[in-house]
Amino acid sequence: MANTVLEQVGFIIGDWIPKEASIAVAANNRYIYYKAGVHDLSIKEGQLVSSGTIAARVAKEGSKVEMYVEEAVLGSAYYGIGYPITIDNRDAVLVITLPPDYVVGRKKPLAFLTGKQDDSWRPIPVEKVSHIESSQKKTWFYADEDPYCSSHTLKNLKEQLPDYFLTVHRSFIVNVHYIEEIAKDVASNYVLTLRDGSTIPVSQNYTADVRSRLGF
Repeated sequence: MANTVLEQVGFIIGDWIPKEASIAVAANNRYIYYKAGVHDLSIKEGQLVSSGTIAARVAKEGSKVEMYVEEAVLGSAYYGIGYPITIDNRDAVLVITLPPDYVVGRKKPLAFLTGKQDDSWRPIPVEKVSHIESSQKKTWFYADEDPYCSSHTLKNLKEQLPDYFLTVHRSFIVNVHYIEEIAKDVASNYVLTLRDGSTIPVSQNYTADVRSRLGF
């Protein structure tokens, strides 16, 4: 009976959520239903709920949870929202998962970025981030000249950072407060020099926007 209801609920919810989304239901510390979307976490029915997942946190706190989960937890990073529900008089959890760079609506700008350095993660206030770079299929941000690896994509960050961050290249976003100098290279393309000595190219596709935003 419960499985039939879950399948109907999954079918209905599936009409309202993005095609990338997956739906998972857990009870008694095991997943009892899973409907995969394009961003498939490969969860199996009967699989134990791992610590660090949204399902585990909702079960523990008994309230709605919205968060990013790192790749190490389930093998693939994801963003999701979990809700406490009741099935056949049992406490259960409903989780909707999405790709890690998915943005739900327009939220307040990010106040901090969490980055990995060596084997630890550190939350860094965004105002201390000098620039962000996409390199070798990873996203890196820099604070006090130290590099940190982020689970966000550059596209995702572009939509969530404060206005003083400026996209200057498809691979670079710069904090304008850290720009020391704007000059031209031998090919007459603009190059930004940051306070830490880093040089960032401005691609022709972004030149007009950079000049407009910075007023030169």
